Amino acid sequence: MAEQLSIESIEPAPESNVPKIEKRSVKERRQQVLTVLTHMLHSERGMERMTTARLAQEVGVSEAALYRYFPSKTKMFEALIENLETNLFSRINHSIKMETNTLGRVHNILQTVLDFARKNPGLTRILTGHALMFEDAQLQARVAQFFDRLELQFVNILQMSKLREGKSFSADERSIAVFLVTFCEGQFMRYVRTNFRHTPNQGFEQQWRLIEALLS
Repeated sequence: MAEQLSIESIEPAPESNVPKIEKRSVKERRQQVLTVLTHMLHSERGMERMTTARLAQEVGVSEAALYRYFPSKTKMFEALIENLETNLFSRINHSIKMETNTLGRVHNILQTVLDFARKNPGLTRILTGHALMFEDAQLQARVAQFFDRLELQFVNILQMSKLREGKSFSADERSIAVFLVTFCEGQFMRYVRTNFRHTPNQGFEQQWRLIEALLS
């Protein structure tokens, strides 16, 4: 099952106007910044423009100190996307190794992706682009790379099935893969649009029966 990215305990900011940074390693501080940013994206104000001033206040450091760990806000979001991608695809690869049947593999990947989104609503705002509307355009391109990789994963599974089992599908493998990724994106959008009230995997097994017919 997908799990939320590791979360460290965040201590409240000191009372001084320019808080002093506790002695922590750069790696620990970077993780703290990403953890706080993820929490902020999940909050009620998650749709607002993310500023370094807001983030620094939540972390408990000055803005100048914040830039010691990340040279720009774009780099912070890039790091979140990298963590997200590494975390999710490691689970996808594990699910592939645990299942040899093509239908089972596709089912498990979809379930893994949707469950990851459910457990990480703040990160889902990044995948839908809502959290990136006011950010550098290269971040949208980076998210597009994530979905391209997911699409390629589905293509490979379907092509392997065709070669191994001699099985053909009702549509070509690329078209099916595009449909599966679009299905995931649509569930992400609904999750964010409803302010996380309707979870991505809600009703998935019923929806899977429709998808399964496409692959049969």
